[in-house]
Amino acid sequence: MTKIIVMTKRLQFTLLYAPLVKSHLRTIDREYYSLIRDAIKGNLQYDPDMETKNRKPLKRQVAFEAEWELRFGPGNRFRVFYDIDMETHEVHILAMGEKEGNRLLVGGKEIKL
Repeated sequence: MTKIIVMTKRLQFTLLYAPLVKSHLRTIDREYYSLIRDAIKGNLQYDPDMETKNRKPLKRQVAFEAEWELRFGPGNRFRVFYDIDMETHEVHILAMGEKEGNRLLVGGKEIKL
């Protein structure tokens, strides 16, 4: 008997950046830009709503009203906060920050989580 496996095509999501994210990125060293770009694309372009060790729904409301958080980089120092629109297959990246010790800096300003 032959076994047939049908693989469904994974839906690709469009990544949309809020205008403020550009200013958030400017506060991060340029040497990390390619790491950030690759991490966002690799983690959020497909299955952005799948919870993993470093990608989780937020339990509390944050200032930029994101529902999800992605952690990555050396020591998980970078954070990307985003929402997902399942109907339009879009990921809205709302904020980006850098963790320094127990402080989260977004656009150079400390944010309370």
